[in-house]
Amino acid sequence: MGLICAIEPERAHLARELNQARSDVVAHARFDAGLLDGHEVVLVGAGMGKVNASVVATVLADRFGCRAIAFSGVAGGLDPALGIGDIVIGDRAVQHDAGVIESDGLTHYQAGHVPFINPTDRFGHDLDPALRARVHDRLDGFALPAISRRAGGRDEPPRITYGTVLTGDQFLHDESARRRLHAELGGSAVDMEGAAVAQVCEAFGIPWLLIRALSDLAGRESRFDFTAFVDEVAAGSAAILRRLLPVL
Repeated sequence: MGLICAIEPERAHLARELNQARSDVVAHARFDAGLLDGHEVVLVGAGMGKVNASVVATVLADRFGCRAIAFSGVAGGLDPALGIGDIVIGDRAVQHDAGVIESDGLTHYQAGHVPFINPTDRFGHDLDPALRARVHDRLDGFALPAISRRAGGRDEPPRITYGTVLTGDQFLHDESARRRLHAELGGSAVDMEGAAVAQVCEAFGIPWLLIRALSDLAGRESRFDFTAFVDEVAAGSAAILRRLLPVL
């Protein structure tokens, strides 16, 4: 099982629970193979962005032979109904910065395709239905500890939801762009890696899973929210991943 995190606060929650770890450095990243709750995993910190995520996902699939890959970490919230600490399980992943740029702006299209060169009816990547069912059953009745008000929470357990994760190579720091992405693409969360991992996994014919805890609301204060809340919120994503290991 391959486990990817983007940044160190995310990876640290899993790394300190890894037993019998042995490390291997490939390209820009350190891959730690070991046991997490008795399950064989390979954990890696990818760094931010689609290229970094694609590199480590390819290494996990090709060199380490991982039969599935999960991405665990934090993301910005797009859905105004969600709050800091809430969990989005990606049942669809879309690269929101891929498409065709014309005079009136970007027309979204499937990454790796252009409508007049290699057209496709597909848009995004869908979570494997059988995996989604196992995830849903495993999380039924499961509750996370409350996120503190100090970390932006509501002193109540975070909600676990399923939705579309949008991916692009920008840190979203604009309220109008947040509203637009939610309205146009139905995104629940926005990150910089997830849909790229999904594309790589699809190429290798292996399942993928995105587990995103909302560390900020992807608006005008997101850079401040992220720094203040990332560690506590990332713990929720790591806890969900550990809960799901038996069914991945």
